[in-house]
Amino acid sequence: MRNVERSGVQSVARALAILEELAGGELGVTELGRRLGVHKATASRLVATLADRGLVERDPSTDKFRLGFGLIHLAGAAMAGLDLVHEAHPVLEDLAERTRETVNLAVRDGDSVMHVDQIAGTRSVVSVSWVGRRTPYHCTSNGKVLLAFLGDAERARLLAAPLERRTANTIVDPDALRAQLAEVATRGYAFTVEELEEGLNAVAAPIRGAAGEVVAAVSVSGPAFRFLRSDIERVGRIVMDAAGAISRRMGYVERRQSVGG
Repeated sequence: MRNVERSGVQSVARALAILEELAGGELGVTELGRRLGVHKATASRLVATLADRGLVERDPSTDKFRLGFGLIHLAGAAMAGLDLVHEAHPVLEDLAERTRETVNLAVRDGDSVMHVDQIAGTRSVVSVSWVGRRTPYHCTSNGKVLLAFLGDAERARLLAAPLERRTANTIVDPDALRAQLAEVATRGYAFTVEELEEGLNAVAAPIRGAAGEVVAAVSVSGPAFRFLRSDIERVGRIVMDAAGAISRRMGYVERRQSVGG
Protein backbone atom coordinates (compact mmCIF):
# COMPACT_ATOMS: atom_id res chain seq x y z
CA MET A 1 0.00 0.00 0.00
CA ARG A 2 2.82 2.37 0.89
CA ASN A 3 4.47 1.81 -2.48
CA VAL A 4 1.19 2.63 -4.23
CA GLU A 5 0.80 5.82 -2.20
CA ARG A 6 4.41 6.82 -2.83
CA SER A 7 3.96 6.18 -6.55
CA GLY A 8 0.78 8.25 -6.60
CA VAL A 9 2.41 11.19 -4.84
CA GLN A 10 5.36 11.03 -7.23
CA SER A 11 3.01 11.09 -10.23
CA VAL A 12 1.20 14.14 -8.84
CA ALA A 13 4.52 15.90 -8.28
CA ARG A 14 5.61 15.12 -11.84
CA ALA A 15 2.28 16.29 -13.28
CA LEU A 16 2.61 19.58 -11.41
CA ALA A 17 6.19 19.90 -12.65
CA ILE A 18 4.92 19.50 -16.22
CA LEU A 19 2.44 22.35 -15.74
CA GLU A 20 5.21 24.53 -14.34
CA GLU A 21 7.49 23.74 -17.27
CA LEU A 22 4.74 24.48 -19.81
CA ALA A 23 4.11 27.84 -18.16
CA GLY A 24 7.30 28.90 -19.92
CA GLY A 25 6.07 27.88 -23.37
CA GLU A 26 5.34 24.89 -25.58
CA LEU A 27 7.42 21.72 -25.12
CA GLY A 28 7.53 18.28 -26.70
CA VAL A 29 7.26 15.02 -24.77
CA THR A 30 10.96 14.24 -25.20
CA GLU A 31 12.00 17.60 -23.77
CA LEU A 32 9.53 17.28 -20.90
CA GLY A 33 10.95 13.87 -20.08
CA ARG A 34 14.47 15.27 -20.09
CA ARG A 35 13.54 18.16 -17.81
CA LEU A 36 11.71 15.90 -15.38
CA GLY A 37 14.39 13.23 -15.48
CA VAL A 38 11.97 10.51 -16.58
CA HIS A 39 11.59 8.27 -19.63
CA LYS A 40 9.74 9.70 -22.61
CA ALA A 41 6.99 7.09 -22.16
CA THR A 42 6.39 8.22 -18.56
CA ALA A 43 6.19 11.85 -19.64
CA SER A 44 3.80 10.87 -22.41
CA ARG A 45 1.42 9.11 -19.98
CA LEU A 46 1.43 12.07 -17.62
CA VAL A 47 0.78 14.56 -20.41
CA ALA A 48 -2.04 12.38 -21.76
CA THR A 49 -3.73 12.40 -18.34
CA LEU A 50 -3.43 16.18 -18.10
CA ALA A 51 -4.77 16.54 -21.64
CA ASP A 52 -7.81 14.40 -20.76
CA ARG A 53 -8.63 16.96 -18.05
CA GLY A 54 -8.08 19.91 -20.39
CA LEU A 55 -5.12 21.15 -18.37
CA VAL A 56 -2.77 20.85 -21.35
CA GLU A 57 -3.37 20.62 -25.08
CA ARG A 58 -1.32 19.51 -28.08
CA ASP A 59 -0.55 21.88 -30.92
CA PRO A 60 -1.29 19.76 -34.01
CA SER A 61 1.14 21.75 -36.15
CA THR A 62 4.16 21.20 -33.88
CA ASP A 63 3.17 18.13 -31.81
CA LYS A 64 4.22 20.11 -28.76
CA PHE A 65 2.13 20.67 -25.66
CA ARG A 66 0.99 23.91 -24.04
CA LEU A 67 -1.21 24.86 -21.10
CA GLY A 68 -4.90 24.21 -21.74
CA PHE A 69 -8.06 26.16 -21.13
CA GLY A 70 -8.98 23.89 -18.22
CA LEU A 71 -6.50 25.87 -16.13
CA ILE A 72 -8.42 29.08 -16.84
CA HIS A 73 -11.52 27.49 -15.33
CA LEU A 74 -9.58 26.45 -12.22
CA ALA A 75 -7.89 29.83 -11.92
CA GLY A 76 -11.20 31.61 -12.31
CA ALA A 77 -12.77 29.50 -9.59
CA ALA A 78 -9.83 30.18 -7.27
CA MET A 79 -9.81 33.92 -7.92
CA ALA A 80 -13.55 34.17 -7.45
CA GLY A 81 -12.94 33.31 -3.81
CA LEU A 82 -10.38 36.02 -3.30
CA ASP A 83 -11.82 39.11 -1.66
CA LEU A 84 -9.18 41.29 -3.28
CA VAL A 85 -10.02 40.31 -6.86
CA HIS A 86 -13.75 40.44 -6.17
CA GLU A 87 -13.64 43.87 -4.57
CA ALA A 88 -11.13 45.36 -7.01
CA HIS A 89 -12.69 44.20 -10.27
CA PRO A 90 -15.38 46.89 -10.70
CA VAL A 91 -12.85 49.60 -9.87
CA LEU A 92 -10.42 48.13 -12.41
CA GLU A 93 -13.16 48.24 -15.03
CA ASP A 94 -13.83 51.90 -14.27
CA LEU A 95 -10.10 52.68 -14.37
CA ALA A 96 -9.73 50.97 -17.76
CA GLU A 97 -12.68 52.96 -19.06
CA ARG A 98 -11.24 56.26 -17.79
CA THR A 99 -7.72 55.72 -19.10
CA ARG A 100 -8.64 53.52 -22.09
CA GLU A 101 -5.46 51.52 -21.41
CA THR A 102 -4.66 48.11 -19.90
CA VAL A 103 -5.19 47.81 -16.15
CA ASN A 104 -3.56 45.12 -13.99
CA LEU A 105 -3.93 44.01 -10.39
CA ALA A 106 -0.83 42.43 -8.85
CA VAL A 107 0.31 40.92 -5.55
CA ARG A 108 3.53 39.61 -4.08
CA ASP A 109 4.34 36.00 -4.84
CA GLY A 110 7.63 35.20 -3.17
CA ASP A 111 10.45 36.75 -5.16
CA SER A 112 8.17 37.79 -8.04
CA VAL A 113 5.09 39.85 -8.77
CA MET A 114 1.96 37.86 -9.65
CA HIS A 115 -0.78 39.36 -11.83
CA VAL A 116 -4.22 38.28 -10.61
CA ASP A 117 -6.61 40.35 -12.74
CA GLN A 118 -6.52 42.39 -15.94
CA ILE A 119 -8.90 44.66 -17.83
CA ALA A 120 -8.24 45.91 -21.34
CA GLY A 121 -9.12 49.52 -22.11
CA THR A 122 -10.79 50.62 -25.31
CA ARG A 123 -7.46 51.66 -26.85
CA SER A 124 -5.64 48.52 -25.73
CA VAL A 125 -4.58 45.85 -28.15
CA VAL A 126 -3.93 43.03 -25.68
CA SER A 127 -2.61 39.91 -27.41
CA VAL A 128 -1.82 38.00 -24.22
CA SER A 129 -3.21 38.04 -20.71
CA TRP A 130 -0.83 38.74 -17.85
CA VAL A 131 -3.11 36.99 -15.36
CA GLY A 132 -1.18 34.21 -13.66
CA ARG A 133 2.14 35.44 -14.98
CA ARG A 134 5.06 36.51 -12.81
CA THR A 135 7.23 39.57 -13.44
CA PRO A 136 10.24 41.06 -11.62
CA TYR A 137 9.92 43.66 -8.90
CA HIS A 138 12.61 46.07 -10.01
CA CYS A 139 11.45 46.89 -13.55
CA THR A 140 7.65 46.96 -13.22
CA SER A 141 5.49 49.72 -11.78
CA ASN A 142 3.50 47.22 -9.68
CA GLY A 143 6.73 45.67 -8.45
CA LYS A 144 8.21 49.01 -7.45
CA VAL A 145 5.10 49.82 -5.44
CA LEU A 146 5.26 46.50 -3.60
CA LEU A 147 9.00 46.95 -2.98
CA ALA A 148 8.60 50.52 -1.74
CA PHE A 149 6.20 49.52 1.03
CA LEU A 150 8.01 46.37 2.17
CA GLY A 151 9.83 46.09 5.46
CA ASP A 152 13.48 47.16 5.27
CA ALA A 153 14.88 43.66 5.78
CA GLU A 154 12.74 42.01 3.10
CA ARG A 155 13.39 44.82 0.61
CA ALA A 156 17.13 44.54 1.26
CA ARG A 157 16.98 40.79 0.64
CA LEU A 158 15.22 41.23 -2.69
CA LEU A 159 17.63 43.92 -3.82
CA ALA A 160 20.70 41.90 -2.80
CA ALA A 161 20.37 39.62 -5.83
CA PRO A 162 21.68 40.87 -9.21
CA LEU A 163 18.99 42.88 -10.98
CA GLU A 164 18.27 41.62 -14.48
CA ARG A 165 18.54 44.15 -17.29
CA ARG A 166 15.45 43.79 -19.49
CA THR A 167 15.97 46.94 -21.60
CA ALA A 168 18.41 49.81 -21.88
CA ASN A 169 16.23 51.70 -19.36
CA THR A 170 16.10 49.00 -16.70
CA ILE A 171 17.49 50.22 -13.37
CA VAL A 172 20.05 47.63 -12.26
CA ASP A 173 21.94 49.77 -9.72
CA PRO A 174 20.44 48.90 -6.27
CA ASP A 175 21.31 52.32 -4.83
CA ALA A 176 19.58 54.13 -7.69
CA LEU A 177 16.55 51.88 -7.28
CA ARG A 178 16.45 52.48 -3.51
CA ALA A 179 16.41 56.23 -4.10
CA GLN A 180 13.51 55.84 -6.54
CA LEU A 181 11.61 53.60 -4.11
CA ALA A 182 11.93 56.28 -1.41
CA GLU A 183 10.29 58.72 -3.84
CA VAL A 184 7.53 56.19 -4.52
CA ALA A 185 6.70 55.94 -0.83
CA THR A 186 6.51 59.73 -0.59
CA ARG A 187 4.75 60.43 -3.89
CA GLY A 188 2.24 57.59 -3.66
CA TYR A 189 2.76 56.00 -7.06
CA ALA A 190 5.51 54.32 -9.10
CA PHE A 191 6.21 54.41 -12.80
CA THR A 192 8.34 52.71 -15.41
CA VAL A 193 9.45 54.11 -18.74
CA GLU A 194 10.34 51.23 -21.07
CA GLU A 195 12.02 49.29 -18.25
CA LEU A 196 10.31 45.89 -18.57
CA GLU A 197 9.73 46.02 -22.32
CA GLU A 198 10.77 48.50 -24.95
CA GLY A 199 7.83 50.65 -25.93
CA LEU A 200 5.84 50.01 -22.73
CA ASN A 201 5.21 52.59 -19.99
CA ALA A 202 3.25 52.05 -16.78
CA VAL A 203 2.09 53.69 -13.55
CA ALA A 204 1.01 51.89 -10.36
CA ALA A 205 -0.28 52.72 -6.87
CA PRO A 206 -0.61 50.74 -3.62
CA ILE A 207 -3.75 49.03 -2.35
CA ARG A 208 -4.08 48.73 1.43
CA GLY A 209 -5.88 46.20 3.56
CA ALA A 210 -8.03 46.93 6.61
CA ALA A 211 -4.98 47.17 8.87
CA GLY A 212 -3.26 49.68 6.58
CA GLU A 213 -0.72 47.24 5.13
CA VAL A 214 -0.04 47.28 1.38
CA VAL A 215 -1.60 44.09 0.01
CA ALA A 216 -1.50 44.71 -3.73
CA ALA A 217 -0.84 47.22 -6.49
CA VAL A 218 -2.94 48.44 -9.39
CA SER A 219 -1.36 49.67 -12.61
CA VAL A 220 -2.17 51.28 -15.93
CA SER A 221 0.13 50.50 -18.84
CA GLY A 222 0.24 51.50 -22.47
CA PRO A 223 2.48 51.92 -25.48
CA ALA A 224 5.13 54.61 -25.11
CA PHE A 225 4.09 56.37 -28.31
CA ARG A 226 0.69 57.04 -26.74
CA PHE A 227 1.29 56.87 -22.98
CA LEU A 228 3.93 59.60 -22.83
CA ARG A 229 6.30 60.49 -20.01
CA SER A 230 4.40 63.78 -19.73
CA ASP A 231 1.22 61.78 -18.98
CA ILE A 232 2.68 60.00 -15.97
CA GLU A 233 1.76 62.55 -13.29
CA ARG A 234 -1.82 62.88 -14.54
CA VAL A 235 -2.33 59.12 -14.84
CA GLY A 236 -0.60 58.64 -11.49
CA ARG A 237 -3.28 60.70 -9.76
CA ILE A 238 -6.02 58.68 -11.48
CA VAL A 239 -4.41 55.38 -10.47
CA MET A 240 -4.00 56.58 -6.86
CA ASP A 241 -7.72 57.43 -6.78
CA ALA A 242 -8.55 53.93 -8.00
CA ALA A 243 -6.16 52.32 -5.50
CA GLY A 244 -7.80 54.35 -2.74
CA ALA A 245 -11.25 53.19 -3.82
CA ILE A 246 -10.15 49.54 -3.77
CA SER A 247 -8.49 50.04 -0.38
CA ARG A 248 -11.74 51.38 1.06
CA ARG A 249 -13.60 48.38 -0.34
CA MET A 250 -11.03 46.22 1.47
CA GLY A 251 -11.90 47.92 4.75
CA TYR A 252 -9.12 50.47 4.91
CA VAL A 253 -10.00 53.76 6.57
CA GLU A 254 -7.50 56.55 6.10
CA ARG A 255 -6.60 58.18 9.39
CA ARG A 256 -5.88 61.86 8.95
CA GLN A 257 -3.88 63.74 11.55
CA SER A 258 -5.75 66.57 13.19
CA VAL A 259 -4.36 70.05 12.63
CA GLY A 260 -3.90 72.49 15.47
CA GLY A 261 -5.38 70.05 17.98
